[in-house]
Amino acid sequence: MPSPAGLMGQMMAMPLLISSLLKHAARHSGDTEIVSKRLEGDVHRSSWAATEFRARQLAQALARLGCQPGDRVGTLAWNGHRHLEIYYGVSGSGLVCHTINPRLFPEQIAWIAQDARDRVLCFDLNLLPLVEKLAPALTHTEHFVLMTDRAHMPAHSALPGLLFFEELLAAEDGAYVWPEFDENTASSICYTSGTTGHPKGAVYSHRSTVLHAFASALPDAMDCSSRDVVLPVVPMFHVNAWGLPYSCALVGCKLVLPGPFLDGASLYQLFESEGVTFSAGVPTVWLGLLQHVQSQGLKFSSFKRTVIGGSACPPALMKTLQQDFGIEVIHAWGMTELSPLGTLSKLTSRQLGLPAEAQQRLLEKQGRVIYGIDMAIADDVGQALPWDGQSAGNLLVRGSWVISGYFGQAASPLVSLDGEPGWFPTGDVATIDADGFMQITDRSKDVIKSGGEWISSIELENIAMAHPAVQEAAVIACPHPKWDERPLLLVVLKPGASVSREALLSFYAGQVVGWQVPDDVVFLSELPHTATGKLQKLKLREQFRSHRLPGA
Repeated sequence: MPSPAGLMGQMMAMPLLISSLLKHAARHSGDTEIVSKRLEGDVHRSSWAATEFRARQLAQALARLGCQPGDRVGTLAWNGHRHLEIYYGVSGSGLVCHTINPRLFPEQIAWIAQDARDRVLCFDLNLLPLVEKLAPALTHTEHFVLMTDRAHMPAHSALPGLLFFEELLAAEDGAYVWPEFDENTASSICYTSGTTGHPKGAVYSHRSTVLHAFASALPDAMDCSSRDVVLPVVPMFHVNAWGLPYSCALVGCKLVLPGPFLDGASLYQLFESEGVTFSAGVPTVWLGLLQHVQSQGLKFSSFKRTVIGGSACPPALMKTLQQDFGIEVIHAWGMTELSPLGTLSKLTSRQLGLPAEAQQRLLEKQGRVIYGIDMAIADDVGQALPWDGQSAGNLLVRGSWVISGYFGQAASPLVSLDGEPGWFPTGDVATIDADGFMQITDRSKDVIKSGGEWISSIELENIAMAHPAVQEAAVIACPHPKWDERPLLLVVLKPGASVSREALLSFYAGQVVGWQVPDDVVFLSELPHTATGKLQKLKLREQFRSHRLPGA
């Protein structure tokens, strides 16, 4: 039998580019709707074909502004049709789409935009006051683009030379041909934080983004199809709305974008009026939606399944959605560094024969990887631990859409497993059972995840330690029925010093955004330490697991 060594496949060399997703959607699902609830007060209706045309107009407009391949275009925007057009018009033309979380502290936003050297900043109408405040610090940003038309411009603006999204597009004819380039070219960038120091930029490629779209749409993942009506509640500034703007183009389904209107009443009205079948978001959103639905005695007519991630889904929430409303809950786990999808909890055919309680226990785990991701658990010296559902270790991952480094940082974060290099350390501690179902058991870096957003415990501790009455401080995650976790401040005062709970919490004003301020303070005579002097936060979490936070 002849050896296959040296034989090359004779296939067309078509690069995996983000523009190909949009071209496919426009050509084969061109009249499928894109519905967007806008800050202007209306519901805008478009289509995949119209989105592709406007994305081409945007690519022309950005070129006219002097943007070159590789330049970063920042966004401060909610889930809307213009943000979607930016996703494709920027990346498709060889620029880099940089989504920024507008909920961050203004100084953090400015630092991130400066670090990325955003040449253009596009922002939604209600964020104009924020951008006016930030503009003097954004020395790399040459153009500020308000994502509306001139008719909706407020009477006065402190931004000289302000541009309008609709005027930029109207000046172009859309006769733009999407360029072809190396599929490993950077397509987008998203900054992540949660540890000490400045946020870090995760840079995605066209190839990684397209592969992520393929994988996330699979039946054992989000199970997206052209028959779906998808409403991503997860924001487009947070890891590309978990990739849904790309997966929806890939399958050509109807896409519904809610803007900033995420209260229960607004979401329910949009779910019902547009026939939403599938959504994705953090647990906090679903708790608010359920509160509205239950208080009004309502039911869902089309909503059939949801992916819940960002924080562990409370079992009670999962059971309510499944048993009271017939909504399938797909528990998921991921990270910004994973684009973000890592695992999803879906039962195999064999597991469907298990008793209901056993099935439920599996569904409450973070689930199994899909093709494109591999994972393992390791001890502190990098040796693999068994998949027995009991052994807890550091969760490591690798795959086609996992970063190998951070933007602007020479040092690689990758580690070795059993001597084999190339694994990304997630910072989570987990178990994996014999069927490959992973469950997060702890967070090794002691960050707090509140409503799907990271809060750095060390940053909060450092602020508390700056108070003249504080000798030592620790911040731990405390369970919360709505936000999943909230920070609890534990303090040892200096001998003879005194300070009230209220004064300590007020000390955070102006140093972190309001939602990051601890919910409560407990005064202790001492904090537990290891033999090497490190705080034993695991012991503190166990001690205060039942602590009742004010208002919880």
